[in-house]
Amino acid sequence: MANIKIGLASDHAGFELKERIKRFLEKQGYSCVDYGTYSKESVSYAFFGHQLANAVEKKDVSLGIAVCGSGNGINMALNKHQGIRSALCWNEDIAYYARAHNDANVLALPGRFISTETAKKMVTKFLNTPFEGGRHKQRIDAIPLNC
Repeated sequence: MANIKIGLASDHAGFELKERIKRFLEKQGYSCVDYGTYSKESVSYAFFGHQLANAVEKKDVSLGIAVCGSGNGINMALNKHQGIRSALCWNEDIAYYARAHNDANVLALPGRFISTETAKKMVTKFLNTPFEGGRHKQRIDAIPLNC
């Protein structure tokens, strides 16, 4: 865990859950970088999603966790980046497969629709599941556009 730095981002609707996740991760010994937002004041999820995506692409952080109200908006913004595979998850099994089969590098969460306990379980599963590779690698390699 000492070498794993986690990037976090949210909009106003995901702010409280992002803060709870950050405290949870820090208690687990993870180093966190918070790309905002820093309050419940209304903001655009895209701005903070792009900051997190840039950090993941540059390898300033190992993995990312993003939260907005439904999880959809910030997930869409993140996935505009060629080097990002952000997965919108709402339970532990989906978080597991996002890493194991899709090599997701960002976990997107629907802050208005999941409990803190569910989020913690998903975060734990996401961070502790390795990519299986094998047949899945070929599929991952086909995702980026080569225009």
